[in-house]
Parts: sequence; C-alpha cells; structure tokens
Amino acid sequence: MRLFIIAFQFLTIVPLPVTVRCEEEDLGRSMAFFPLVGLAVGALMAGADFLLAPLLPRPVGDLVLVALLSIVTGALHLDGLSDVCDGLAARGPRERFLEIMKDSRVGAVGAVGLVLGLMLKYQALLALPLEHKRAALLFFPMAARFAQVQMTVGSQRARKDGLGHAFVGGAGALQLVLAGACTVAVGALLLGLSGLITLLLLFVLTLGIKGWAHRRLGGVTGDVIGCASELNEIFSLIFLLALLGRLG
Repeated sequence: MRLFIIAFQFLTIVPLPVTVRCEEEDLGRSMAFFPLVGLAVGALMAGADFLLAPLLPRPVGDLVLVALLSIVTGALHLDGLSDVCDGLAARGPRERFLEIMKDSRVGAVGAVGLVLGLMLKYQALLALPLEHKRAALLFFPMAARFAQVQMTVGSQRARKDGLGHAFVGGAGALQLVLAGACTVAVGALLLGLSGLITLLLLFVLTLGIKGWAHRRLGGVTGDVIGCASELNEIFSLIFLLALLGRLG
C-alpha cells in the first residue's frame, strides 16, 4: 500500500490524506503499481464522462476530459514530450540534446509537438465508438503508465541526476512483470482482443523509443520516459480506433 501511495503521489497532483516515508529505491519499486495508478486516473475520467455526457455536447465534453487528464497529472509527461521535440530540433550531439531537454523554456518545435499531441489525443477520443468509450478511458492511461515501466527497467541512465536516474536505480524485472501482468489482465477484461493487440503494438512502439534513446542519448531520462508515455496515450487511442470497428 505504501508503494502504491508513492506511485500515486508521483504520477498525479491529487492530494491524499496520508503521508508515507519514501527512500530513493522506493521510487523504482513503486513502478509495479504504475498501471494501477493509470487505471485510477482512467476511472476519474470515466466518472467525469458519466457526469458530463448528459450536460455537454460530446466534442466539448471530450475536450474537458483531455484537459482534466493534463490537470490531474500536472502536465508532467507533456513537459517530456515538448522537451524531446525541442531536443530533436537542435540537431546537435548528445550533450546538446541533453542540455536542451534540461532547459525549462519551451521552444517553437516543443510547442508544436504539444499542440499536435493534444489534438491527436482529443480527435482520437472523440472518434471512438460511444459503446467502447469508457472502457478506453480506463485503458489508455493504464497502458501509458506501463510504458513508463517498460522504458525504465533494464535501461541505462543518460544523466547522473534527475528523476529518470532515481527510477532506473530502483526498478527491476519484478516491477516489470507485476506491472505487465496487471496491464494485460485488465486490458483483456476491458477490451478483449482489441485491447490485447493494442498492448502488443504499444509494447513494440515503446521498444523502438527505448532503443532510439539508448542509441541517441546513451540511455533514458525522465523527459524521454514522459515523452514515451504521451506517445503511448496517443497511439493507444489511435490503435483502438482502428481495431474496435473491425474486432469489436
């Protein structure tokens, strides 16, 4: 329970009425519970959709849901998406890429990446069949949090400081197996074959991002993990949109 609370407090800004001790390795160990936190975030969005659906047109309600997701997570991973986009635009060596990602300012390419990412997420959510919408709301934040575990376990540290460094040091095969088992079981329960195929496609996508990060940067950083999480949210909705009409 303590590790779940640590994971929840890291991944969201939702206040909890409890305080727990957190040692450095606990950050990595808490990753076993990342998909469950994603499921809790999805449940919050599904609940909000239940309340908003009778009151607002779907395009407005879905935009509110995307905004709610950004608010609840403190836009933590959106920051990673923008920083990686700015680093890609720099076209410099590894050190230049890392320096740009560490800069708190958002450049033009980072801003474009943010806008495109949010638009894709919104449009894909809006286009989902209504009968599968709430299952998808539960599914895609969970799948993206598993991607964070996949990105972290077995990775090299691109920096000697930062959040990525702390998580890589504490996360291992046990966290990956537990998080993966939870994600697959819940994904199958929510969306059946479409959910399982989507998880497989996301796994391959995340493997590609992880491989690129090691070749380009010598490892992962918190920004790269956050960027992978955002891309998993976007592509999980896109994959589901493509699959649900065919497989149901």
